[in-house]
Amino acid sequence: MSLSFRFGIVAFFFFLFFIFFSKNKKISLKAFKDASISGLLFHGFYLGGVFYALSKGISASLIALIVSLQPILTSFLAKIFLNETLSKFQWMGIFFGLFGALIIITSDIIEGLTLFAFFAGLIGLISSSLGIIWQKKIGSDLSLSGNNFLQASSASIFHLFLALCFEDYFINFSNKFILAMSWQIFAVSLGAFLILMWLLEHNKANQTSTLFFLVPPVSALMAFIILKEQFSYFDLIGLSLSCVGVFIVTKSHEKIS
Repeated sequence: MSLSFRFGIVAFFFFLFFIFFSKNKKISLKAFKDASISGLLFHGFYLGGVFYALSKGISASLIALIVSLQPILTSFLAKIFLNETLSKFQWMGIFFGLFGALIIITSDIIEGLTLFAFFAGLIGLISSSLGIIWQKKIGSDLSLSGNNFLQASSASIFHLFLALCFEDYFINFSNKFILAMSWQIFAVSLGAFLILMWLLEHNKANQTSTLFFLVPPVSALMAFIILKEQFSYFDLIGLSLSCVGVFIVTKSHEKIS
């Protein structure tokens, strides 16, 4: 329910930006369809999978690691749909990334990670990669505010439907909830995703996805400081290998470009 509430507010703000600051206020049927699909992939299945995985007990660091493999998956999809090639060094990076993920996932499964939580995180990974490929392939004649307004609207409706089917229609507006929701609305949805859409307009899919290799170390640091999560040596080895793998993939791509 909180995701529907969040994206409803986000859609409202982007709608205001679209009305007052966009020169082109026309929305074609194609643009509406394309932006709605992007919204479902980015904000619906991606964030829905991540939040569901967290609710089922997956650690913040592990879900960050799974999703951070997005540049590797994006490299595969970009080769298929965008005709972007992979070098030998990039294949080596993919091996390192997958091997690191296998180490840390195996460690967490032994410690009690459920398959539902793992597959929910996997859905988030696949959806984020497909979202980047889709957005880059279709392009858009809409402004960033118009595109994000439609994306947030489709995500809000999607999460509202799921909430009505599977959850109790209730939100506890505590101080912690308001603080956390404000961060997700203004810093993440209005800030980070707006930057992501801008990057996709001005860079290649692989170049944009390179930033995701920063997710594991930053999330690990925040989880250690805020959530007091502990890491075993296997977790650290897996985390390091995955970061190295993603780094090799992205740096090799920059040299080729």
